[in-house]
Amino acid sequence: MLSLKLPQLLQVHQVPRVFWEDGIMSGYRRPTSSALDCVLSSFQMTNETVNIWTHFLPTCFLELESPGLSKVLRTGAFAYPFLFDNLPLFYRLGLCWGRGHGCGQEALSTSHGYHLFCALLTGFLFASHLPERLAPGRFDYIGHSHQLFHICAVLGTHFQLEAVLADMGSRRAWLATQEPALGLAGTVATLVLAAAGNLLIIAAFTATLLRAPSTCPLLQGGPLEGGTQAKQQ
Repeated sequence: MLSLKLPQLLQVHQVPRVFWEDGIMSGYRRPTSSALDCVLSSFQMTNETVNIWTHFLPTCFLELESPGLSKVLRTGAFAYPFLFDNLPLFYRLGLCWGRGHGCGQEALSTSHGYHLFCALLTGFLFASHLPERLAPGRFDYIGHSHQLFHICAVLGTHFQLEAVLADMGSRRAWLATQEPALGLAGTVATLVLAAAGNLLIIAAFTATLLRAPSTCPLLQGGPLEGGTQAKQQ
């Protein structure tokens, strides 16, 4: 392990244009990195290190062939669960609005408010590319929007869980009168189905990525070659 060398980092003009991020000028990893280089890069400071350690899910699988579609899908991946999770809350607020002083306060706890704020801030940071657009090169390693939106997403999830626990506590008596709670067998079965579904998704996209280097023209040339062409343009 002591003889292993950390991968070389590249400037923005040294990687294909499809990998460029607005306002991020340095700290890029080589697009054709080996599996070992990918692992090692998790332990060096790149412009993705904070993202890796705050969010361990696969990202931008379609970035190689369709960057525009990829961004739309990634935005939808955040917008859909946000709307799905919060429609019941908005419905409760609509029913309670103006029908009594206590109803609105119970429907929207402090944790709900923090969760909504973090979710909206996450979307704003993802779409605006701030602050790196205002000072290109200043936030390549620490403080760019991708890192900030990861942190806001984690905080939003925390407050969402706190809000769910608060709701369950305030409605415990009502819930006890409804259908029996899901038993251990049902809980385990649900977890197994969810894990199996996630593994199938990961396997499908991994198979696509393994075929990408031989089919994607963007990766046929090395990053330095792509950087030379960008300079010439």
